[in-house]
Amino acid sequence: MEKQKAISILNDLLEINNDRIEGYKNAISETDDQELKGMFSRLMETSEKCKRELESEVIRYGEKPEEGTRTTGKMFRAWMDIRTALSGKDRETVLKLCEQGEDVAVNTYEKVLDNKPAEHLSLDQINMIDNQYKLIKSDHDLVRSLRDAEVNADR
Repeated sequence: MEKQKAISILNDLLEINNDRIEGYKNAISETDDQELKGMFSRLMETSEKCKRELESEVIRYGEKPEEGTRTTGKMFRAWMDIRTALSGKDRETVLKLCEQGEDVAVNTYEKVLDNKPAEHLSLDQINMIDNQYKLIKSDHDLVRSLRDAEVNADR
């Protein structure tokens, strides 16, 4: 198990969760819809839980956990702010933009799990990441189903 590669993997996942936390903070502030605010808060809690677990693993290696976000996450949040403002805080648009962010999170976890993580991570770490993936995927599916419901309601 290569320590630096493990830390890099854990920090990449930390960045994605930091992105989700910041994205949903923005989403909460951008909507007056109480149902969406509650859902965004729950989704943010998922990433806060994942973040704590990932930070613990990085610290266990004696390293400092990643505190920032990805450039792509910052761009996603900026685009979301602009689109939300232009669309008059339209529920369907907000959900579409959130789903795009969720796609990035799901894809990042899938790449880690598909790229032979056993070479770099312990079995406990792989199990933790797999459990986090299931939580993130469930959140993604919730956002997608709400987006689909909005699209179908407009027909």
